[in-house]
Formats: sequence, C-alpha cells, structure tokens
Amino acid sequence: MSDHPGNGFRFDLPEANGALGDVGTLLPLVIGSIALIGLSAPHVLLSFGLFYIATGVIYRLPIPVQPMKAIAAVALVSEVTPGALALSGVLIGSALLFLGGSGIIDRLARLVPQSVLSGLQLGLGLALGWIALGLMKDQMIIGALSLGIAMAALRIGTHAALATILSGVVLGLVFGRADLVQLSMPQGTDWMPSVPTVKDIRMAVTDLALPQFALTLTNAVFLTALVAQDRFGPSAAHVTPRKLCLTSGAANLLLSPLGALPMCHGAGGVTAHHRFGARTGGAPVMLGASLLLLALLPAPLRDGALSSIPAATLGALLLIAAVELAANRRLVDARPSCRPVIAITALATVFANPLFGLVLGTIAEILRKLLLIRLRRQSR
Repeated sequence: MSDHPGNGFRFDLPEANGALGDVGTLLPLVIGSIALIGLSAPHVLLSFGLFYIATGVIYRLPIPVQPMKAIAAVALVSEVTPGALALSGVLIGSALLFLGGSGIIDRLARLVPQSVLSGLQLGLGLALGWIALGLMKDQMIIGALSLGIAMAALRIGTHAALATILSGVVLGLVFGRADLVQLSMPQGTDWMPSVPTVKDIRMAVTDLALPQFALTLTNAVFLTALVAQDRFGPSAAHVTPRKLCLTSGAANLLLSPLGALPMCHGAGGVTAHHRFGARTGGAPVMLGASLLLLALLPAPLRDGALSSIPAATLGALLLIAAVELAANRRLVDARPSCRPVIAITALATVFANPLFGLVLGTIAEILRKLLLIRLRRQSR
C-alpha cells in the first residue's frame, strides 16, 4: 500500500473546474456570515482557505470544506455574539477530536445500518435541492439558463462549473442580479470573539453546538466517508469517520477562536467536486489558495468578486450536486424490505433533522429485522 493514499495532485483546468463545483454550498453561507452576522471577511476567508489547503494535502482527494450549516442558519436569523459562535466551534471541535482520537466514532459508524445511511443520503440530497431552488426562485431566468448551460457542458464533457459561473456573471449583468446579500459593512468592522459570558455559554451549547452536532456526525463524518469511498474507490480507503473527525475537530479548535465560521466536511461537497471533474488533492488546494487570495484583496475588490455571481447561478450548481447525491445506486440495489426504512429516514431528515432521521430510521430498521425473523419462523 502507498505511503501516500489518495490520487495525488493535479493542477490543471479540469481540477480547477471541479474545485468550483461546491461553491453553491460554500459562497451563500460565507457571504451571509460576513454581511448579516458581521464576521470579518479576511478572517473567514483565510480560515476556509487554510482548512481547504490542509484537507487537500492530508487526503489527496477533493474532500470539501463547508460552513457548519445548522450553526450558520441559527446565526443568520438570530442575534449571536462572537463569543458564542467561537465557543460553539471549540465545543464541537473538542467533541470531534475526542470521538476520533478514542476510536469511538468508528464503532458508532459500524452500528448505523446501511439502509439508514442510504436514507440519510437521500434526505440530505432532497434538502440541498430545496435550498438550491430557494436560491433560484427570485431570478428563474438566470437560474434556468445557468442550469441549462451546466447540464449541456456536463453532457459534452467540457468545464461545466467554469462555464456556468462565467456565464452567470454575464447573465447577471444582462438581466440584473439578485444578490445573496449586500456586502457593504461599516468601515473598520473587525469581528473577533471575546471571552464568553454566561449567556454566550448557554447559547453556544443549546442553540448552536447541540443542533449542529447531529448534522456533523451524519453528513460530515458518516456520509462523507461513505460517498468518498463510493466515488473514489480504494483511493479513499483512508477517508474514514475517525480521520474526518480528527481533521474537522482540529480545524475548529484552532481557527474558531480566531474569528472563523465553524467548519466541517460534507457529503454533498464530495459529490459536487467529483461531478464537475475533480479527482485529486489539487482541487481543494487550488480553491483554498483562491480563498486566501480573496482574503488579501482590498475590501472593494473582495466584495465585488464575492457578489458578482448571481444567487440563481449558485443554486443551479447546487441543484446538480443535490440530484447526484440523492440519486445514489443504493436506492436501486436496496432490497424491497429496506426501501420503507430508507423512505422513513429520508422524510424525517427533510422535515425534521438528521438526528431525527437517524433515530427514526434505526427504529424502523429494527422493526424490519424483527418482522423478517417472525415471517421466517412462520414459514417453517
């Protein structure tokens, strides 16, 4: 076995194209966190850039880096203090390091039935698809044209993500752009966490860390390992729940106190990078370097670059990745008796959350096995 698992590094146009495949997930939450929460753009972009580069070097595969969605969603709609947000990243990072370092996470992963994992994957794909449609709804013309360009480019095997983003910028200039948010912030905004108060601690634990933790374990750990091994085969044998816990945990523990938005990996991002052509660690390294460059640009140039891509174009890219994630081969190969379990898990994930999907799906799987045992006994 090679001392360096993965597919190595390529720094070419196909890898650059694949690197952009997951911007439909990355940019909306990054831009929202900068403009609506008031995070420091250089701190956020530098943190994502460093983690992306480290991820590419460690895994040598296009493993994504994404904002922690549950934390970002709460922070975007409520008043979250810098201390609470930083503390939530530290808490989750510490928990992930413990689960990975102790090896407990691998034992937990073996306990999750395959039917439940398939349901979680289907549910996550449907949920991402709904988010994508939300990004497209305000400018359906740009969304439809961007989707058509992306699908046509994928069909003929050209650089679909690059073509879609560049055409989206042009379409935004022609039709007018529905920006995600306005990036204008007061001069001198420099969001940095302070020592957490008692209120910050309560908010970090109950409102941010606990809701996020279930999503991180299911999407960023269990499903990321599963989807990476589906897409890259033996080259992804080292993409294990334990290693994903360790890399996400270390990144959050180190970067959250410095003003980073809490980050993790994600199954949808693996699918997006792969669907648009990324195959090596070169893709995350190039995307990380681009984010570092953005962080170092003067504020007007940085804000203009971040807001130049219409939300509808990002939604089109996200929709393609969502369909690819949801339509996995396990749905076709599943035994007929497993399909109700998959459906229950997926519906619970979409309409409630991944933790509810995991619990309800596991109960359904236990009942399925008990029913099969009973039917076997009756047939004797």
